[in-house]
Amino acid sequence: MRDLADSVESMEQLAAVWRTMVLDRDPDADVRDLPGIAVRWADSRFAFWNCVTLTGVGAGADLLERRLKEVAEIMRAKRRPGFLWVFEDLLDDEARATLDTAAGQAGLAYAFPGTGMAGDLLPVPEPHHPDLTFVRVTTDEHLQAYADINSRAYGFPLDDGRDGLADSTLWKHGVHAYLAVRDDTPVACAATVEAQGRLFVLLVATDPRWQRRGYGEAVTRKALYEGALATGATRATLHATAAGAPVYPRIGFRPNSPMRFYALAQ
Repeated sequence: MRDLADSVESMEQLAAVWRTMVLDRDPDADVRDLPGIAVRWADSRFAFWNCVTLTGVGAGADLLERRLKEVAEIMRAKRRPGFLWVFEDLLDDEARATLDTAAGQAGLAYAFPGTGMAGDLLPVPEPHHPDLTFVRVTTDEHLQAYADINSRAYGFPLDDGRDGLADSTLWKHGVHAYLAVRDDTPVACAATVEAQGRLFVLLVATDPRWQRRGYGEAVTRKALYEGALATGATRATLHATAAGAPVYPRIGFRPNSPMRFYALAQ
C-alpha cells in the first residue's frame, strides 16, 4: 500500500493556500468545503485563482464519477473559467484508470499535468546569481511586473494576470514574493507563503525570453531563503508544472502525487 502522507499534505496545502489567495482577491469568494470537494474560486480573470480540487482519499470509480459531475456543475455556474486539480494518488487504482474517461463524460477536458512536491529542505543557503539582483515585491509596480512575467510564461493575456495580483496588500506584505532583475529588467519571479507550518512555493515563472539560464531556480531559492528566515519553517511544498518539475529536485524537493488539471470542455 502506498504511503499517501505527502500526497494528502500536498492536497491540504492547496486547499489552505488557495483559500487565502482567493479571499485576497474577493472577500466574498466561493471557498466551500463540500464532501470530497474543496471549492476555491475567486471568479478572477486570472484562471489559477479559480480552483476546485478533490479532497477525498481512496475514492473509487463510482464515487469519482459522481464527484466529477458535481465539479462540472460547480464550474458551469461560474462566470470565469478555471481548473479542477486532481491528485492522482488519492484515487484508488480503478478510479485512476478511468479518470480521463469519467472526466470526459462529466464535460471536463484534460488541460495539463503537474506534480506535487515537498521536502524538509529549509533553511537553504542565501542564493546568488551573477546576472541577477533580487527585489522583494512591495509596490504596485512590482506586482504588475510579477503578474506580467506569469502571464508571458503561462500564455495569459497581460490584463488577466494583472487581475490576479493588482492592489494586493497580502502580496506586498504577507507573501515573500521576489523579482529576479537583470539590467533593470524583471526576468523571473517566485514567492513563498506560510501555510500550516510550512512554506508553500507559488507562481514561479520566467519570462520566455530569458529561460534556461537558471533564473527561475535562483529566484525560487531567494523566496525560500527569505521565507524560512522570516517564519522559521523547515519544510516546503509546491505544485510543479512540467516545465518546472526538473528544477525543484535540485533544490531538495521530492515528488509525491502526480496531478492532472481539467477545464470545462469547449
